[in-house]
Amino acid sequence: MNLLTRYLGREIYFSIALVFAALIMLFAFLDLIHELNVMGQGQYHLGYVLLFVTLTIPGHIYELFPVAVLVGTIFALVQMAASSELTIYRASGASLWQMISALFKIALPLVILSFVCGEFLAPPSERIAQQLRLKAQNAQVSLKEFRSGVWAKDERSFVNVKNVMPDTSLSNIDIYQFDENQRLQAITNARHANFIEQGRWQLEEVVETRFDKQGTSVITAASQEWRSALNPNILSVLLVVPEQMSAYDLYQYTGHLKDNRQKSARYEIAMWNKLVYPFALLVMMLLALPFASYHRRAGGIGAMIFMGIVLGLAFHFVGRLFASLGALNEWRPFTSATAMTGLFLLLGMAMLWWTERR
Repeated sequence: MNLLTRYLGREIYFSIALVFAALIMLFAFLDLIHELNVMGQGQYHLGYVLLFVTLTIPGHIYELFPVAVLVGTIFALVQMAASSELTIYRASGASLWQMISALFKIALPLVILSFVCGEFLAPPSERIAQQLRLKAQNAQVSLKEFRSGVWAKDERSFVNVKNVMPDTSLSNIDIYQFDENQRLQAITNARHANFIEQGRWQLEEVVETRFDKQGTSVITAASQEWRSALNPNILSVLLVVPEQMSAYDLYQYTGHLKDNRQKSARYEIAMWNKLVYPFALLVMMLLALPFASYHRRAGGIGAMIFMGIVLGLAFHFVGRLFASLGALNEWRPFTSATAMTGLFLLLGMAMLWWTERR
């Protein structure tokens, strides 16, 4: 059985590597074409474009893991079935459960690699890529959730941020402070804000309007300290979409949103998806196993590969559709994140039952 696992592993890993190489070259080429359209803005020249495309590769690797595993495994199994190798293994006493066990052992290193890539490689690489492009283009992140910018609740204050710079400093900030009875106490406007340390910001070009029983007073200052629970780690999520953040950052940000009674469904779905996504590789391996019953009269190897590509892309895009529908309809985040994995698990089991019955 160990001999079977080693042989299968060698063939499957080689096939997955080939599929990854093809997919990554395709997506990198598409990214390059897209970035060439904006090349020349500011100092964004060809060197920055190539560096940006390179930095986005870890994110593509993570996103394409299930597709590559499914197509690569199908390719390896169909090739072995075409040469009757799998028939010999089954005739030698290898049961269906032994085959499944061998595939799961082969998938385990891929599960770990996928988790490491999604948690430690892709998020910082994507963030650096976005910051690099923004700096090279002399640009800033304009917050478009509302026309007035993004609003955040910070204890008894409401903070309105118009723009976040690439270094996560802030520009054009309005801070509305309320007392325990929800009465407006002061409005502070600052041209710029720099993070000092946890809980402390330095505001620049400050205009503060205070409201009290005596009336209204206006105070101006070149700089002023601002104590807030907001920090660059929370604000940095505005540079990347939730699907490209790490599970830890998503957990922190959803906690911040819940503490301030804000909607967190999209970020919770992304967090659960990050945790479940690596285990989808086990499901992809299971789904590929029925293709081991390949017969030449059932169609060519190309047809099997095409079916694998269709299934892989359906998993990727329909999974995103479920996540979006879950956020819009306020479904349970865990259900929205695991729906496609569960459906593909049922599909794989049904296909295995059908092939074994034959």
